[in-house]
Amino acid sequence: MLEQLKKKFQDRTVQAGVVGLGYVGLPLAVEFAKEGIHVTGIDLDSRKTEAIGAGRSYIQDVATESLAPLVASGMLRATTDFSIIRELDTINICVPTPLRKTKDPDMSFIDAASREIAKHLHPGMLIILESTTYPGTTDEMLLPILEDASGLKVGVDFFVCFSPERVDPGNPNFHTKNIPKVVGGITPACTEAGAAFYGMALDTVVPVGSTRVAEMVKLLENTFRMINIGLVNELAIMCDRMGINVWEVIDAAKTKPFGFMAFYPGPGLGGHCIPVDPYYLSWKTKQAGIEARFIELAGYINGQMPHFVVDKIQNALNDHTKPLKGSHVHILGVAYKRDIDDVRESPALDIIHLLQARGARVTYSDPYVKKCRIESTGELTAQDPLEMAATSDCVVCVTDHVVFDYAAVLEKAILIVDTRNAFKKFTSSKVVAL
Repeated sequence: MLEQLKKKFQDRTVQAGVVGLGYVGLPLAVEFAKEGIHVTGIDLDSRKTEAIGAGRSYIQDVATESLAPLVASGMLRATTDFSIIRELDTINICVPTPLRKTKDPDMSFIDAASREIAKHLHPGMLIILESTTYPGTTDEMLLPILEDASGLKVGVDFFVCFSPERVDPGNPNFHTKNIPKVVGGITPACTEAGAAFYGMALDTVVPVGSTRVAEMVKLLENTFRMINIGLVNELAIMCDRMGINVWEVIDAAKTKPFGFMAFYPGPGLGGHCIPVDPYYLSWKTKQAGIEARFIELAGYINGQMPHFVVDKIQNALNDHTKPLKGSHVHILGVAYKRDIDDVRESPALDIIHLLQARGARVTYSDPYVKKCRIESTGELTAQDPLEMAATSDCVVCVTDHVVFDYAAVLEKAILIVDTRNAFKKFTSSKVVAL
């Protein structure tokens, strides 16, 4: 079976499938289609499949100009019908893995996708899980579903791997093709199949010894970032209390050519990975009787940053003889990071909620996010940043999009709280830095 599958890879006759056409799945599908591989995307959201059918992208990192020719040529198609799996040789599972409010992993999307795939699994198939999860998911959860339903044997009749997604939305230098791809299989034959598959379209493939190693790689990467961001966020709180400019401290420290890597404080963590992934590891280690203290502490500190920012806003207004209650606070940027349209886990949403809870009137500007929903109060619509700067009591820079005219905002605003050091090149008593 392995040699037959690898022959299809070599001949480019393989029929590839991607389940879940979001920020991970669609770019992956497009990359393989660009390499002359027929790809079928599967998603339960008919709006996504219809958009792809029309050659229209809904993902910022995938240009419609790139997607449309692939659809027109028949290299890429999309459907909501899982029975199409009967025609496919490979499946990449790229479904969401959110956390519940209790910080436990919600595995329902992986479970549902696995059971649909199992209905149509046939000999010679390669199944690769890319959804971020805890170590052991692939062999403890995915594999039993596939084997029990099909009666096939892994490593002999079909192949199963885990390969962590490494998506950085909005990054102009690193994208699906040139980010090294880690892959680990249930058996050596599985790893060989997974590496050969990714080798068709991606620049660098990094095979590892097992699915558990591959699963842990992703968690290490994002836990590393989460803990170091927690460290500088705590440092920012310390420096605030001592009247020290934390940004100047970090800029000076990073001149050291060894032993230091610069991380920067901010209003909190956002996105689909860093605020979420470390808790998969924490949850799993608790089952083994181990307490993940660094992770829990960093999570607590990062989770407190929106509260720290709101306190900072309240104190800044107080210094201008204005109460927070009844004041107009304008948020500059609600996406979770610069120059993207993604608001998943964005700290801006928490800051808006906390400001509203304290009686502030809140507006926002974001060129990439036209509307955003606040859980407690409903939907807000983006406003013109310069108009709002001129009429608000305080402007708060939460997301430092490059397109914002910071000089013009500074000129019009009465007071600015800057959580991203976006106004660092200006010397003004109007600006209160994090």
